[in-house]
Amino acid sequence: MQPGKKARRDMALLTVCLMVAMPVAAAFAQVVTTENMVSQLADLETTAELDAAVLRQQASDRVKSKVDAVALKRPPVAAQLRKLPHLNLDIQFNPDSPVIRPDSYRMLGRIADAFADPRMLPYGFLIVGHTESTGKREYNLTLSQRRADSIRDVLVTTFKISPKRIQAVGLGEEQLLDPEHPRAPVNQQIQIVTARKL
Repeated sequence: MQPGKKARRDMALLTVCLMVAMPVAAAFAQVVTTENMVSQLADLETTAELDAAVLRQQASDRVKSKVDAVALKRPPVAAQLRKLPHLNLDIQFNPDSPVIRPDSYRMLGRIADAFADPRMLPYGFLIVGHTESTGKREYNLTLSQRRADSIRDVLVTTFKISPKRIQAVGLGEEQLLDPEHPRAPVNQQIQIVTARKL
């Protein structure tokens, strides 16, 4: 093949790939807008009182008891969270660390904007940290709590959301977001749950 033809073919292939990728990227971007966050979190009829300390203790007790050692067989430790209005979001952290990566601050800003929306002001939120099922359960539980606390701290200190409106709990691998694939990256997502009226 002549060099000019190969370059034109490569350019045409790149153009087609971009044309396919752009609608997919646009669709994903729509999912994480502030307005979409508010819409998903504002199902106010199903909010409930949640106590982060109780949830934390339930997860810790289960890890200590070594019940359900195989992640695929584990029922969720807090099944009621799945019934409440919630969002699953990707927040990037440094490996094995609660340090939030700079590229996630835009998402945290959108979360703060959603919390500050007038429709959401009467409500509180629970930040739920998760991990995939790799490594030790105790470590994963602690890491997920530190990450949930880190997100809460940024929302309170940087974005000035009232600390009275946000609780944080880490459930580690005790409540997998994709139980069929315990090691899938989706299990590292955080959840935001509309937790209670103030």
